[in-house]
Amino acid sequence: MGSGFTTYSLSERALVIKLGDTIDISIHQKVIQFNNKINQSPFEGFVETVPAYNTIAVYYDPIAVVHSKKLEGPSAHKRVEKYINSLNFVLEEKPVSSKTLVVPVCYDPEYAPDLKFVSEYRKLSVDKIIQLHTAPVYTVYMIGFVPGFPYLGKLDPDLIVPRKETPRTMVDPGSVGIAGEQTGIYPFASPGGWQLIGRTPITLFDPLKNEPTLLRLGDRVRFVPVGKAEFLQIQESRS
Repeated sequence: MGSGFTTYSLSERALVIKLGDTIDISIHQKVIQFNNKINQSPFEGFVETVPAYNTIAVYYDPIAVVHSKKLEGPSAHKRVEKYINSLNFVLEEKPVSSKTLVVPVCYDPEYAPDLKFVSEYRKLSVDKIIQLHTAPVYTVYMIGFVPGFPYLGKLDPDLIVPRKETPRTMVDPGSVGIAGEQTGIYPFASPGGWQLIGRTPITLFDPLKNEPTLLRLGDRVRFVPVGKAEFLQIQESRS
């Protein structure tokens, strides 16, 4: 156990650093800074980190870790755990630098197949849902479950809805969904179980670019509503 965090084994090749239990911006600042510190000072056998809302998964090569002369401990897990504690992580007061991306979203029924359900479930008008969804500036808390998918939070409590009971086998790229306290954008066609309330014409993931993912951990997103004509115009200009 370290100061302000705990660790536990995820597998024989990974351990998890847990920095909190909730979706909270102050906890997430710790995640970003701690993740940066590990990547800036990697240990022998280090493979990668996977940061999330309040945890960091640290992946490593157990054979390389056990044979390292710089790491100490009776097992690979204990050696990596000791290394994590030796970093003496302290949260810096200065926030991590990030960018804010303005994302146009069309809430037309053609692009928002679940907007009516959300309206009925929350007993709010469609206009009110759009207003609540576009009001905050969201934080990118995590990138997953497919490359480039941003988990954004937190939603206004009045927009909290469950995931779909039966996920869709295919969701169109750019679809904007909500589930629980989160909202997100599907970067390309994939299965998905979130409630779809709109679509953006911008591309979030391009494997041909040097930086394939448009958004990074800690970035900010602000949704701006656009009509169908403007949506198609933006889409055409980017094709």
